[in-house]
Amino acid sequence: MVRVTTKSTAKDLPPFLREQKGAVVIAIKAQPRAHRTEISGILGTELKIKVAAPPVDSAANEALLIFLAETLGCSKRNVTLWRGQTSTHKQIAVVGLTAAQVAVALSRI
Repeated sequence: MVRVTTKSTAKDLPPFLREQKGAVVIAIKAQPRAHRTEISGILGTELKIKVAAPPVDSAANEALLIFLAETLGCSKRNVTLWRGQTSTHKQIAVVGLTAAQVAVALSRI
């Protein structure tokens, strides 16, 4: 995926990451009802994530948040759905980590 050092600047970050209002915002293109939950690549300026859960009663959103929390090594309460409750295009806010830390964690996948 993307190689990032822990001391990166905003222009070193992948296109799907930005810092805003004290949080790191991840732009995501979610694909529900996949065979398994996984990161499948970068699609333009979004990180594409396949989610095994169906988009019923926010099951896919919850599965996405849990997957990201586990991937980033942080608590689920630090990962929130900021925009895109009913859309496949989502913005996830992560608090407690820097953009560089998020980029490094996502690049290990």
